[in-house]
Amino acid sequence: MILEMLRHGETELGGGLRGSLDDALTETGWAQMRAAVALAGPWDVLVSSPLQRCARFADELGARLRLPVQREAALQELHFGEWEGRSAAQIMQDQADELGRFWADPYAYTPPGAEPVSAFAERVLAAVERLRQEHAGKRVLLVTHGGVMRLLLARARGLPKAQLLQVEVAHGALLRLVAHDDGQLGEAC
Repeated sequence: MILEMLRHGETELGGGLRGSLDDALTETGWAQMRAAVALAGPWDVLVSSPLQRCARFADELGARLRLPVQREAALQELHFGEWEGRSAAQIMQDQADELGRFWADPYAYTPPGAEPVSAFAERVLAAVERLRQEHAGKRVLLVTHGGVMRLLLARARGLPKAQLLQVEVAHGALLRLVAHDDGQLGEAC
């Protein structure tokens, strides 16, 4: 399966840890996503996180391409608990040590009330495996979040878990992986 991943564009409430917050896209965000797919495709399957910053664009694209959109709750962003909606600068003001521990190794430190990264990884990887089994041999476009894409790219690159947050994924980035028959992920040209 070819798995192309599109990160949502800029959101109305801006940067920071958006997680489970259901922000809408800005006009810039819409433009970022439209530009990313303008010369891409074709796809056989269109899958989206249910959060509106992904799903509304997926619905628009699906209507244009005449493809149904499959919602996949397991492919939404990591829930950041008490840090949701806060920027790194805001968190640094009262929890600098905790933020440092999270950035240094997100698997080893879980923010207060947040989803552990190990549980996030488990749900995302299980969802991708379900997609691979269901859509073997097809080209799938997944409209999703930065954290999901970082996780899958880190796996494909064989990076140590502690380096997860060093993987950069811009708003509106479109990246391609191959999900092999043995379940392994690899980067595709």
